[in-house]
Amino acid sequence: MKSRFSQQSDLYARYRPDYPPELYDFITDHVDKRSVAWDCATGTGIVAATLANYVDKVLATDISREQMQHAPDKANITYTCVPAEDTGFPDHIFDLITVGQAIHWFDFKRFYEEVRRVARDGAVIAVFGYGMIQVDNRLNQKLHAFYDEMFGRYFNENRRYLDEKYQTIPFPFDEISTPRFRRRLEWSLEELEGFLNSWSPVQQYKNDTGSNPVNPLLTEIMTLWDPGETKTVTFPIFLRLGRISANQA
Repeated sequence: MKSRFSQQSDLYARYRPDYPPELYDFITDHVDKRSVAWDCATGTGIVAATLANYVDKVLATDISREQMQHAPDKANITYTCVPAEDTGFPDHIFDLITVGQAIHWFDFKRFYEEVRRVARDGAVIAVFGYGMIQVDNRLNQKLHAFYDEMFGRYFNENRRYLDEKYQTIPFPFDEISTPRFRRRLEWSLEELEGFLNSWSPVQQYKNDTGSNPVNPLLTEIMTLWDPGETKTVTFPIFLRLGRISANQA
């Protein structure tokens, strides 16, 4: 599978939101052993970097070398360029498996077969992501219309899993009930611009037309967001958490 984010790896590293500490606390509270974790589809290492504070060792994988070139270097993180469905890892070594904002691109059947192969009995799998940015009512209308336009033009069937907060993905594990999470950040207009430019359909639009659709949107937004102003932006976070059993098919 070709990575959809290699072209804008630098923007992804700088402007994609991270996840709140409460999310990691909740996930790792359910992990009875914290020796080795697999951060699958690590991208620019957003999850791996924080996960390394909770476990002894993180093995992080992605299909994009360009993305991983922007990942933070930590002594207990090892990065490998392999597909999620065929890692080559030894059997039954992981205590925790995480997938942030990526499982909707996977071949679910093959990935879950790989998960059961490499996870030890009783390990935990955490699949999470974030929804559309929230600012205020007027800005939300413009941003959500832009989202609908971009992903409507370059629609991918997999994207609906994100829109449905991963509630409709197959998840064949002993599921653990989870609370709601949010990530609040203070952003400038420049940071919003960088975030929007990190979207894969924006890059595809630029490749197809030679123009950047973010620019006219920013012109509209400037009437509501002064370039020197910071605003509180919120990303809703959703999580599926499960325990992996050797008896699961």
